[in-house]
This record gives sequence, C-alpha cells and structure tokens, in this order.
Amino acid sequence: MNIIDNLKWRYAVKKFDTNKNLTQEQLNLLKEAFNLTATSYGLQPLKLVVVENKEIQEKLVPHSWNQQQVVQVSHLLVICVKDKYTPKEVETYFNLVQQIRNTPDDVINPFKEFLTAEIAKKTQEELFMWNKNQAYIALGNLLTVCAMEQIDSCPMEGFNPEKYDEILQLTERNLKSVLVLPVGFRAEDDYMKDLKKVRKNITETVIEIS
Repeated sequence: MNIIDNLKWRYAVKKFDTNKNLTQEQLNLLKEAFNLTATSYGLQPLKLVVVENKEIQEKLVPHSWNQQQVVQVSHLLVICVKDKYTPKEVETYFNLVQQIRNTPDDVINPFKEFLTAEIAKKTQEELFMWNKNQAYIALGNLLTVCAMEQIDSCPMEGFNPEKYDEILQLTERNLKSVLVLPVGFRAEDDYMKDLKKVRKNITETVIEIS
C-alpha cells in the first residue's frame, strides 16, 4: 500500500481487538517517531507516556467519557507538556547541541540568548498553549506513522486532563496531559471498520495560487 492508500485505510477505531498487541518493535518505532517529531526551535517540550497496565487503563475509562478504547488497546499513549516551562529548557537544549555537533559558543550564544529572552517574557499560560499546539504536530505524526505501519489508533481530546494527571502521577513529574492516543488493532466487529471514508472533495479543501 502507498501512503495515500494507508491514509484511506486509517480511521478512528471505535472498538479494538483485545487479543492483539503491538510487538516491541512496533512500540519502539512509535516512540522513535514521536522523538523525531518537528517542534518549534527543536526544543522538544513534549513527553510521551506509554501506558501498558490494564488496571490503570480501567481507572482512566471514566475520565475518558467512558470510551472503551482506552482499556481495549494494546498501549495507551498520552502526550504531555511541562506544567512549568522555564528558560532552563533552552540551556539544556543548547548543551545537547554542543554535545552532538560540537558547535562553538560564539555561534550558539546569539540564538541561545534570543530564545532565552523569548521564553522569559511569556507567561506560563502562553507557554502552555505554545507547547500544547506542538503536541498536535506529534499527534499528527504518530497517526501517519501508525497508518503506514498498519497500526490502528483513535486520537482523543475527550478526556479529563486533571484526572489523568492524578492517576498517572504526572504532576510529580511537572507534566500535564494534553492528548490521548490508544494504539492497537481494530476488532472485526467494529461497526466503523468497513464504512467508506467521508471527506470533502479536494477542490473544496485546497486553494491553489499560481
């Protein structure tokens, strides 16, 4: 299947096969894809929490609008951002740049000072929204990779972040949950499985300027 066929194959699964699980290789691929996601300035303000514990997944169902996919799946992926985001993140990033690229200080410092000042002047609410927007980039990337690998998924905004943070003990890690992605394999009796994909005509969604 080519990429378009795979994207047509993909849909938001409503019922997963509880007897099918991702292999460790498939899970590692998704983790690597998440880590390679593009982020603003390359700062990677995101964390991916991988849940593979049925007892914990059961606890999350009532806080996910009772969507059963949360417990049916092989793995539950929770995309998070930092609760408190500080200029220290810039320092950490540029230390990594120097470690990997051996870039001299006189090349790094002007950009480093610019980013430090940009983050310092923003409120925590502004920083949270900025980072949350980047979480959607990671979600889109994971959805495409899942489609290419014939792994089923169901992107979710419908959950209670505060309860997720409590149950997954994210607050202690200075994290807030922002998006949820159950991943696994569709059940044969999922009513959505054989329905035709509904999309507008491409001429309605794409504007070409020559």
